[in-house]
Amino acid sequence: MSVLIVCASFAIAVAVAVPILVFAVQIFVAARTGHVPPQDVRRPGFAVIVPAHDEEQGIAPTLQSIRRELTGSDRLVVVADNCSDRTADVAAAAGAEVTSRNDPMHRGKGFALDHGLQFLTRTGAPEVVIIVDADCQVAEGALARIAALAASTGRPVQAAYLMAPTRSGDLSPIRNLAWFTKNYVRPLGWLQLGLPTQLTGSGMSFPTHLLGSVSLATDELVEDLTLGLKLALRGRAPLFCPEAVVTSQFPEDVRAEKSQRTRWEHGYLHSIVTHAPRLFGEAIKRRDLNLLGLVLDLIVPPLSLLIVLTLASLFQGALVFFWTDTAAPFAVSFVSTVVFVLAVMVLWSRFGRDFCSLEDLLKVPIYVLAKIPLYLKFILNRQRVWVRTDRDSR
Repeated sequence: MSVLIVCASFAIAVAVAVPILVFAVQIFVAARTGHVPPQDVRRPGFAVIVPAHDEEQGIAPTLQSIRRELTGSDRLVVVADNCSDRTADVAAAAGAEVTSRNDPMHRGKGFALDHGLQFLTRTGAPEVVIIVDADCQVAEGALARIAALAASTGRPVQAAYLMAPTRSGDLSPIRNLAWFTKNYVRPLGWLQLGLPTQLTGSGMSFPTHLLGSVSLATDELVEDLTLGLKLALRGRAPLFCPEAVVTSQFPEDVRAEKSQRTRWEHGYLHSIVTHAPRLFGEAIKRRDLNLLGLVLDLIVPPLSLLIVLTLASLFQGALVFFWTDTAAPFAVSFVSTVVFVLAVMVLWSRFGRDFCSLEDLLKVPIYVLAKIPLYLKFILNRQRVWVRTDRDSR
């Protein structure tokens, strides 16, 4: 009986240690990265699709930031998806081509993107398609960079999709740093090792023929991440382009922010459970390093959950040590905990000072405790339906 307990404990310790090691490698490599100038490559013609559901209040600034990046051969298409407001009128007034979709039985970004791509195909799609969410601002040169990279490599490209730092609560600095870590620091580390990234939602570019080769019409909560995994299985894993920046902002309303985070994190955890085993098997079968790198990146859970798992692994290793006098599980858990703490300190020292002070960093336990109900809800009553984030309170 004690042998089974030790084996189970050791397996748990190793299972937690793997994502910790991946996280640490990404942080350590990113921290050593200097400035990499963008490559001088051909700028292709491209179309920008903006899926929009009841975005009347905020879509105009998004379209303005996109239009200033376009040339005469480029297109800007807004998909007014199941809208009950004046989104289509505002978008048309801002100079966008508008196509409306009305199908209340099929809601979600994936259906809107499928509709937008079909519209482009019927009316003359350019070489590259870019997707930008309706609440984002596009930095100067960002669209041209990701379009050029997609055209030259034949692969999807993800811009740095960042959130403008906000101070909407005592824990907001930690939230801001966690997002920056997920969408910039970790992909930067993997990029330096020649490995792909996940698609994170906005600021994504695709060769048009590649985007048309997969089904977009889906109601998955994290349809962008799933799209990247599908393309990786076709040998077209996404690339990260840190020089191209697209920014948005967290909802100021607490309930809206909670709803948004629940959708993101429940969808992400569901993707780990459903996609990681198959992708790992395919990566080993094909001996595909890009696919393996994407799987390893995928199995790193949200930062707060990773902290919970680290502490749980350390605790169970200590219990087994005192009960059976076997130190191996505790040793693995202890070493991985030390590595994780070092990675977090390097993360804060190199990237986090602009987001949170040391005083803010000491509130991490409160931040983690506040997130535990979200993870319990994933087990007991997981969110399965796409829900629009209410951004109007901004």
